[in-house]
Amino acid sequence: MVKAFGLIVIVLAKMWVITPENIVLSDSASGSRPTDNAFQAVIDNAQAGDTLLLKPGRYEATPRPYREAICGNCVDPLTEVNATVGFHISGKPLVIIGEDQDSTVLVTNGGYGILFENSYGSYIGNLTVTHGIRDPDGNATDAAFVVKNSRVTIENVRIVANTHRIDTVVVGIGGIFGREGAELLIFNNIIRNNGWDGVALYRGATAVIADNVIENGRGAGIGITWDATAIVYRNRISGYWKGIGAFGNSWVVVRNNAVFDNLGWGIIATGNSYMEVMNNVIYHNGNCGFAVWEETARGILENNIIVKNGWKEEWVCPGVGIWMNTAIEKFPIVHNNVWNNTAGNYEGINDQTNLNGNISQDPLLEDDQSFRLKPGSPCIDAGAPEIIDPDGTRSDMGGFGGPLTRF
Repeated sequence: MVKAFGLIVIVLAKMWVITPENIVLSDSASGSRPTDNAFQAVIDNAQAGDTLLLKPGRYEATPRPYREAICGNCVDPLTEVNATVGFHISGKPLVIIGEDQDSTVLVTNGGYGILFENSYGSYIGNLTVTHGIRDPDGNATDAAFVVKNSRVTIENVRIVANTHRIDTVVVGIGGIFGREGAELLIFNNIIRNNGWDGVALYRGATAVIADNVIENGRGAGIGITWDATAIVYRNRISGYWKGIGAFGNSWVVVRNNAVFDNLGWGIIATGNSYMEVMNNVIYHNGNCGFAVWEETARGILENNIIVKNGWKEEWVCPGVGIWMNTAIEKFPIVHNNVWNNTAGNYEGINDQTNLNGNISQDPLLEDDQSFRLKPGSPCIDAGAPEIIDPDGTRSDMGGFGGPLTRF
């Protein structure tokens, strides 16, 4: 055992067991925390492939200035951006694991809370990331996690209460943002009560986003932009301004998600994006349930339940189930249940009820949280016949149909 960097560190081969020391009292929070940026010093001294095991406690960053030559979300990508960084993993892969998701807490105090840069093969999990500070530069892609030119798995992390805002900047602090060269695996996280998008992918990013709870924030729950690509399945997105969106030239597969109780749209495709939307429940969103915003977007809408949308006065789209601004040949609508949407089930195209397997009936949901189907639901075995449920039967409509469902 050695004492270093203001922490107690036990070095066992390539495993670092890290315990906060120097317990102090804080007016803003209870518990213990290091008195300086000690954990960053451990990160800097660890070698590629090392594992850092964090014992319960608060690990608080001292933010550092960060200037980048490439802007993640500017029309001109060669726009200089000034930001701050809490914890910075650069030039090497590390495994960072907390002992407990609730009691191991990283307080980032920065705009880019945890920045992975040129870090191929990193993993972080089983902890909480919180209390970022919004940067004054509105072009900074502030988030609890920002990943650039790295392959990173983020699993079983609570990303919460990154809510700091500046009056002169519209955007806040998001959950997980993939930037140029990011390859992300985002599994089983809770992304709650943050100040901007839950997950956003910008130029040159790709991700698998699965089994996450993304709720109660500003912006979109999941936004895939520019030329990013994503597979998005079995997530719950609620309480955002907007649900899941494909923008620019992105390519997105969206399956078995529950998108509900958002203020604006549920799921949209726009720009030149391609979007495959299958076996989702799109329920009780404020304006439209699903929309193709521009005629240049392409994809397919299949096996979805789209019901009870349109409870809020029109803001970003009509309060309908499906709003189409393109030809149905570019975005086929097949085997969906579109029912009881406030301003109508379809706008921009003819009513598709009883065409191509589409129906308009009460889906008989068990409740408005699990979205399971009651026995006798018209959505059971009513999906596309070529898609099979795990029990070998014809697919159901909704989130519990198709091969990616989990009963």
